[in-house]
Amino acid sequence: MTAERPPMKPTRDPRVTLDDLVEVLLNKGAVLHLDLIVAVADIPLIGVSLRAAIAGMETMLEYGMLRQWDADTRAWAERSAARRELELRAGEESVARMYGGHLSEDGFHTTWRPGTVHLTDQRLVVLRREPREVLWEAELAAVRAVRLESERTVGGETRTRLRVELADGVGALLSAADPERLRDLLARTCPGPLASDGPPPGVPGPGDRALVEGHLWYREPRRDGPLWRGGNGRLTPNGLVWKSPLDARPALVLPAADVTAVRPGTERGPGGEGTVFTVETGSRGTVTLAADEPRRWTEAWESLRGTARSSAARLPTA
Repeated sequence: MTAERPPMKPTRDPRVTLDDLVEVLLNKGAVLHLDLIVAVADIPLIGVSLRAAIAGMETMLEYGMLRQWDADTRAWAERSAARRELELRAGEESVARMYGGHLSEDGFHTTWRPGTVHLTDQRLVVLRREPREVLWEAELAAVRAVRLESERTVGGETRTRLRVELADGVGALLSAADPERLRDLLARTCPGPLASDGPPPGVPGPGDRALVEGHLWYREPRRDGPLWRGGNGRLTPNGLVWKSPLDARPALVLPAADVTAVRPGTERGPGGEGTVFTVETGSRGTVTLAADEPRRWTEAWESLRGTARSSAARLPTA
């Protein structure tokens, strides 16, 4: 006869702190399964069946949960913030809002004036909240071209700016938290055709043809140790772009010319055994990724690298 198991009792570990609990919930999450029956005089009256997942939003999004709710909430928050800051015209709708600025050039000196970039279905505005001032504004009907430009800051960093050219020949240089996204939104929102530059040669851009696209995990190096993050990967003939739903701009950009090798990984990934592969690069070293179908990504990489080798072999020699 098998002895009955003793009922489960809570245990206490004095070494565990509230910070440890919060870290586990945010990074890994917890799943609660509860079946409860409320009885009176041994007669069951109420049944409770509870299945709940508790985790940080980043973890939820990595596992495909609450994605639509997160996207809808962010869009609603962005529209609400835009309405509070920018006085919209009758019938005008907000399209995007992001931190940015405007380069003021008065002939004697140039100064970056920080603010918030507002894109509506009628105009593009750079607004400063305190003191409230419209730093720059243009009607979308007057926009003729949008171009990305690289600028070296005083500290030696290279930043991407957005050059906006108007019909009267006057333009402006803007900064934005995500200049590539702002350029693409302008191209879709402006009523007339725009002259727009693509990404620099060899750098993947949003308009490139996708060889493989889908959910991809990125093992991001961090000071306290690497962390697997889920997001969307897009492999094009110019390289790979990876972005998490929580990132304002891509966290990983691998130009095809920088990749030297792609190999299957040996460690266990967030999707299980055999889901990890590594990308060897000349500038970043080894980049570790994971996918539900890693073979699709590695075969596309090898096909891309094979095409590049064939093109190089056909180049004329001096």
